[in-house]
Amino acid sequence: MEFGFAEQIGFRALTVLTFLPAVGALIMLLFMRKRESAYKATALVTALVTFALSLYMLTKFKTGTADFQFVENFLWIPGLGINFHLGVDGISMLLILLTSFLTIIAILGSWNYVKDRQLAFFISLLLLETGMIGVFAAMDLFVFYVFWEVQLIPMYFLIGIWGGERRIYAAIKFFLYTFVGSVLMLVAIIGIVWWYSKNAGVTTFDIMTLQQAGFPYNVQALAFVGFFIAFAIKVPMFPVHTWLPDAHVEAPTAGSVILAGILLKMGVYGMIRFCIGFFPEVSVKAVPWVMILSVIGIIYGAAMSLIQPDMKKLVAYSSVSHMGFVTAGLFAFNLQGVQGSVIQMINHGILTGALFQMVGFFYERSHTRLIKDYGGVAKPMPVAAAFFSLFVLGSLGLPGLNGFIGEFLILVGVFQYAKVFAVLASIGIILGAAYLLWMYQRTMFQELKNKKWLKVGDLNAREIVTLVPLAGLALFIGVYPAPLFNLLAAPSQNIVAQVQPYMAEYGGSFLKLASSIFGGGF
Repeated sequence: MEFGFAEQIGFRALTVLTFLPAVGALIMLLFMRKRESAYKATALVTALVTFALSLYMLTKFKTGTADFQFVENFLWIPGLGINFHLGVDGISMLLILLTSFLTIIAILGSWNYVKDRQLAFFISLLLLETGMIGVFAAMDLFVFYVFWEVQLIPMYFLIGIWGGERRIYAAIKFFLYTFVGSVLMLVAIIGIVWWYSKNAGVTTFDIMTLQQAGFPYNVQALAFVGFFIAFAIKVPMFPVHTWLPDAHVEAPTAGSVILAGILLKMGVYGMIRFCIGFFPEVSVKAVPWVMILSVIGIIYGAAMSLIQPDMKKLVAYSSVSHMGFVTAGLFAFNLQGVQGSVIQMINHGILTGALFQMVGFFYERSHTRLIKDYGGVAKPMPVAAAFFSLFVLGSLGLPGLNGFIGEFLILVGVFQYAKVFAVLASIGIILGAAYLLWMYQRTMFQELKNKKWLKVGDLNAREIVTLVPLAGLALFIGVYPAPLFNLLAAPSQNIVAQVQPYMAEYGGSFLKLASSIFGGGF
């Protein structure tokens, strides 16, 4: 069942929401090439209106159902069965809200810190927002793939033009990794559409129709590999994660905020919508492999963070660790794990985006990210130290802040599936506390080694305005996560229901499932 836009709002809300940032970018390009203050204001107003519309849609969103809402479905390319089909459920609604929110944060955080080609920079951010919203709203595989590729281009330019010294290397590496995944996904899309067309006598790219197609196991297995590799690269999962630290370190602050806050979530979203939605049986059989890779990623990412001399690279490797929790919770295939996985995606976007923003603010004052060049910064920058401490504590999972609830649910879900993985994942939490607190202690406290810090100012009003919403969300979700649970309850139950028949068939627990797949020995 689908709820159309006319029943809820009365206009084509998702189309407007998706293309509003691109319209703002076009206005800036055509009319504001030499008016710096005007195009900055236009970019900010466009992002604010987009966020306001997403909030308005949230007030009209019907919880308690897994059905897609605000659905728009128009014939686009008749000969190929392609429709411009958009819709959102609770999961995609949350991710769209996160996208529109973090875009505002990225624009505000870059207000005075991007000196060259400013017009192109803010246009790239708005085009990137259109691509990301389109990915989360698409209900047609062709439309999804178009938006998936659209968001790749502005991020490539953000890294390659406004990045650090090794920006070209990082941008090309980011592009090649993601593009390889995109090609594999395209082959998988063509394969399942061809199979459906051959057997049903009609060509369609409609996601809901293809989910009901009942693909034979050999088709499922081959297509699953194509989709999964593409999404695993995007997450990124170990061992296809190596593009991420380079991209984060070289990207401008806004690029790192968007990359960590939203783009990584597109990989997990794709696993939910396609790997599990299209191929539930193969997804269940892949659980042991996904769990093993997730736990390796958790521990490896945390261990690498522990030895990083660069603050930004430390936060980048922490993303590998935290996203390992997300994939482990999702593939535990129980309600706690799935809900925790999606909630942790939102929490990671807020907290890691905030940490990258803080690192960016420090860098603009000191022009260094090396931890050894800091020490005693809390004395000249007490407000920054206070915000930094909140985001550090949230990231390490302190109860009362948003990072705790997601990790707790994930561990409960993984524990129900296989205790050994829950125990191993807990090592990542211990290491996370170690590298985050050690980083904070070495940068904010100890002796004030570098006297130049006495000459820098604390956070200004604009920077504080940028961080206050992030801090507020970290506290609100940590204390009162009920609104997120209300949005996620029905779609999470739907995910679990899709795979439960196969979990029962293959044994449900890791030992039984692994034995059935690997032929004993467990």
